[in-house]
Amino acid sequence: MSAVEEKIAALGLKLPEVVPPLAAYQPAVRSGAYVYTSGQLPMVDGALPVTGKVGAEVSPEQAKELAATCALNALAAVKSVAGDLDRIVRVVKVVGFVASAPEFTGQPGVVNGASELLGEILGDKGVHARSAVGVAVLPIDAPVEVEIQVEIAD
Repeated sequence: MSAVEEKIAALGLKLPEVVPPLAAYQPAVRSGAYVYTSGQLPMVDGALPVTGKVGAEVSPEQAKELAATCALNALAAVKSVAGDLDRIVRVVKVVGFVASAPEFTGQPGVVNGASELLGEILGDKGVHARSAVGVAVLPIDAPVEVEIQVEIAD
């Protein structure tokens, strides 16, 4: 088990299997020293634990937890092409999409779930640039979706 996976376990979490694509794309691709993940939904054992809009059917606190699940799924996608999470040099960018009720403006707080988990797992390597975007709807009525870009060592 890699040191990163040991850290994940120490947090009481488990690196999941890679979430299968819902359409015509790969969960992650490598280009040079970078791995780019596709948007990761907060799937747990093949299903969404919650659906709906944040600020309506889904609370911001629930959505923040779901964003952390997305980040964990993204790390699984990274591992699928990098082979070992210990190869991560740093997380370069995180993009979070939040399916938002019209009045909801707390997207940055929701996406903090992903950012904070990456920081807990990777320390300084988890510090990244980020966007948090509110959208009308996400695939299969997911409340949140997160993609990450990481630099890896050869």
